[in-house]
Amino acid sequence: MTDSRNSTGWQPDSWQQRPVAQMPSYADAGNLARTLQMLERLPPLVTSWEIEALRDRIAAAQEGRAFVLQGGDCAESFEECTSENIVQKLKILLQMSVVIIAGLRRPVVRLGRMAGQYAKPRSDDSETRNGLTLPSYRGDLVNRMPFTAEDREPSPELILRGYERAALTLNFVRSLIDGGFADLHHPENWDLAFVGHAPQAERYREMVRRVTDGLAFFESITGSRIHEAQRVDFFASHEALHLHYEQAQTRFLRHRSRWYNLTTHFPWLGARTARLDGAHVEYLRGVANPVGVKVGPAVTPESLLHLIGILNPGNEPGRLTLIHRFGVSRIAESLPPLIRAARDAGARVLWMCDPMHGNTEVLNSGVKTRRFDNILGELDIAFRIHAEHGRELGGVHLELTGDHVTECIGGARGLSESDLHQAYRTQVDPRLNYEQAMEVAMRIADRGASATHV
Repeated sequence: MTDSRNSTGWQPDSWQQRPVAQMPSYADAGNLARTLQMLERLPPLVTSWEIEALRDRIAAAQEGRAFVLQGGDCAESFEECTSENIVQKLKILLQMSVVIIAGLRRPVVRLGRMAGQYAKPRSDDSETRNGLTLPSYRGDLVNRMPFTAEDREPSPELILRGYERAALTLNFVRSLIDGGFADLHHPENWDLAFVGHAPQAERYREMVRRVTDGLAFFESITGSRIHEAQRVDFFASHEALHLHYEQAQTRFLRHRSRWYNLTTHFPWLGARTARLDGAHVEYLRGVANPVGVKVGPAVTPESLLHLIGILNPGNEPGRLTLIHRFGVSRIAESLPPLIRAARDAGARVLWMCDPMHGNTEVLNSGVKTRRFDNILGELDIAFRIHAEHGRELGGVHLELTGDHVTECIGGARGLSESDLHQAYRTQVDPRLNYEQAMEVAMRIADRGASATHV
């Protein structure tokens, strides 16, 4: 499981000597360099204390003492950096977490795909419409959605706009939490339209009552208030895709003698950028943040152990999360050999399930969607497989929104293909709406509780 390389010789820019994938090409290198120099001088977005706190919580999840809920937009947009949108995202993650707490009876680590999820990988570098070929849209951090030459040209200035939007988002989230918005004693603060009329609304209310009654009972017999329930921790994550952006806010902290990526608490890699000798893996191996990597059908037990050796050579608890995403039709075949390989090597990793990406499909109409039954199906199989191997699924990674979008087929309201046009708003990938997200949380509570007794 070990790898001969270590942090010796690593620098924030050493990734530039490796094969690079999914990175934009900027026409004006000088403008890019000046922009990055400005970003290097700006204050960090997160602190090492927050990062180390997250590492401790992930280590607890590795031991079955917590569960990680990671969720948010497939790609954030600058336009949607509004107080209303931020509150909606925070509310749905808080609602989901209280359901999971009630079912699993363990703490939930809340990890938002937000405050930096502005870059997206694409299958092709370019896109052609009506005979015109332009660069693909790679997220607001890189270029703009409208199909014009000016909009699709990668712009360094957008990197600074992304930093600013991320800072605004984190500042507002911290203000909400410090002000008591996330107090588990008052979950009524998080109510969305879901609670009033959704098919499972009454079950949600019962779970909320169970959690609040439990808090009240404990506090009544101990005579003290559970302060951890008054101010829950909330952490940010994004795909570490745009390495110039990541590098510019990577700093060596002398009091810890380590390098940290200070754009986010939890950077992670997608399947397209997890090449063992590639630039993205090289970058992640040198930062002290807890990191995640998407694990798909192309990963073999041998390559998985090599990846673990590169990213966590010291086998540190809380350092590495493996986010598997196979699709409902492939998980039963692909996941068990990887679990066995990591287990037999004694690797300290957190296993999370991404039941979204492997179940993406394109309809005859050209619309990209996901079937809710397949999402639940992959999640159910994941819980079962981990339990059969003497392990527990430690978390879930979801693309979701607190809005009533119609992007995934199915769910309690039975959304069909013909319903997708009603509120299909995603920039890139289809997301769970708030009702579907709550259904997933309830399934986790059910399946997780049963898996712990296998």
